Amino acid sequence: MIKNAKFIKSFADLKTYKEESEKYTCPEICVAGRSNVGKSSFINMLTARKKLAKTSSTPGRTRLLNLFDIDDGKFVLVDLPGYGYAKAAKSEIEKWSKLTNGYFETTTTLAHTLALVDIRHEPTALDKQMIAYLYAKGLPFTVVATKADKLSRVQQSRARRQIATALKIGVGNVILTSADSGQGRDEVIARIEQILSASNESALMDESEDTDESEE
Repeated sequence: MIKNAKFIKSFADLKTYKEESEKYTCPEICVAGRSNVGKSSFINMLTARKKLAKTSSTPGRTRLLNLFDIDDGKFVLVDLPGYGYAKAAKSEIEKWSKLTNGYFETTTTLAHTLALVDIRHEPTALDKQMIAYLYAKGLPFTVVATKADKLSRVQQSRARRQIATALKIGVGNVILTSADSGQGRDEVIARIEQILSASNESALMDESEDTDESEE
């Protein structure tokens, strides 16, 4: 359960992000997705804070790396710039892409990526590219389908299978959510709890191995 959340800072470049991230040792969980997929609404729903992340009807609003502290250092939620906003200037698009790609190359504490897609549409080429990138880098992820309330239960089930097929993942790796109804919130939080538990176990094993080596 997420009890509290607060905004830390926004970053326009990787250097300042790295300086800030070195101040904490807790895991990061990032939220990625194309422009207008509903990242800000998803973050507000997940944290039960209506205005934590700024929402807008205009795509491409998230242009920075936005960091949020969850439960006083339990983990840091990272909101990545949205991709695929065609109306933005080419130079802006390149800047956002560099920031997103650079984040994955720079972070040392990323535990999981929540990759958002719009349940009403077939995953875009850029969505598929993002998943392929995560696979190639060996970065664990869960696909989160937003705006599920826009479809009937039967349509949701069909769309979930179509998304899984398009992204070449198991149906169980697609969580259906709705920022309006709160659907999927408990499931996402449960997934995060599993991720954090596994991350903590891994950290303890690393510490144990370091101790054994030092004793030798």
